[in-house]
Amino acid sequence: MTAVNKVAVAGGGVTGLAAAIQLAKAGVEVDVFESKPEPSALGSGISLQGNALRVFDALGAWDDIKAAGYPFEGLNLRAPGPGAPVVAALPDVKTGGPHYPAAMGMPRPELARILLEHAIAAGAKVRFGAAVTALRQAQRPGTDESVEVFVNGESAGEYDLLIGADGLNSAVRGLIGIDTKPEPTGMGIWRTFVSRPAEVERSELYYGGPVYIAGYTPTGDDSMYAFLVEKAQDRFGVSDEEATQIMLDESRAYDGPWNDIRADLAAGAHANYTWFTQHLIEGPWNRDRVVVIGDAAHTCPPTIAQGAAQGLEDALVLTELLTSRDAVDQRLWDDFHARRLPRAKAVVEASVQLGQWQIDGDRDADAGGLIFGIAQQMAQPA
Repeated sequence: MTAVNKVAVAGGGVTGLAAAIQLAKAGVEVDVFESKPEPSALGSGISLQGNALRVFDALGAWDDIKAAGYPFEGLNLRAPGPGAPVVAALPDVKTGGPHYPAAMGMPRPELARILLEHAIAAGAKVRFGAAVTALRQAQRPGTDESVEVFVNGESAGEYDLLIGADGLNSAVRGLIGIDTKPEPTGMGIWRTFVSRPAEVERSELYYGGPVYIAGYTPTGDDSMYAFLVEKAQDRFGVSDEEATQIMLDESRAYDGPWNDIRADLAAGAHANYTWFTQHLIEGPWNRDRVVVIGDAAHTCPPTIAQGAAQGLEDALVLTELLTSRDAVDQRLWDDFHARRLPRAKAVVEASVQLGQWQIDGDRDADAGGLIFGIAQQMAQPA
């Protein structure tokens, strides 16, 4: 017995597909509506902490994801300037437990492909070019509550629940009247996807120099993604050539593997730019039979690489409750929010604080202590 028999999921990203997989595996009829016209073949890399890997195992996707990514342990800190010496080799807290690597990098498109394949194999129906445009919650005499979902302006039918996993600029969040929206933190990030030098075997960060942070994470035997975190600027109208030139110029203070990264940029590697944002819905994430999770409910700068993990945990906890209870009632929502809101809040606040210390140039801040404390919390299952 499950609390739901038919569920709509808005958003075909990591969080939405994780929810779809778990519900479909439990025999729930699941329709996933993704506004993009097709699965994205673009993207750089993603850093995944151990607690994200633990969720992938629960989904039944861990073996495929492990084979497509680059597991590693620890973090190197390098100094800017000639030679880029390693000044510290830090161990990672194994937030997924002893059976998983501390962290892993992988190409975003590969992660999306694997989760899509698992969702379809589990029985979920996935539609692309399908934007949730409206909804109507109703209770008819003699029936349970339901929500009618409208896709591309037309009714897609009635569902026991609509899960809004439609990202940063969630349409579902607005449709249920939640005004909380992402706000810029004052930082922007350049990203590029390049080849991996043999010496890069774990994430490495450079503090100091012309940007706040320069770093990279291995994503495969032959690939990695690199990034530069700067003061947020209006970079959104620059051409591809200008974007590449900015990354080349801002990275010249960084030696070591950055020499290889610059060679790939000069050879045509694409650079993209986004601002860091943060938000957290402090109150309930649901309105009756509609709930938002993942980036629709909370976002934070990737300063501790917990964004994807938190969305995955949202999906896992929600689907655990939906498939183990016999009703979508207030007790279910109270239990969901008790398990998710404090944990997501801790990650958002810590991630924002780490970025603000960089902006303020606070050399006395205990960044290591904050990161370790959050990792210890994440090591406890959600």
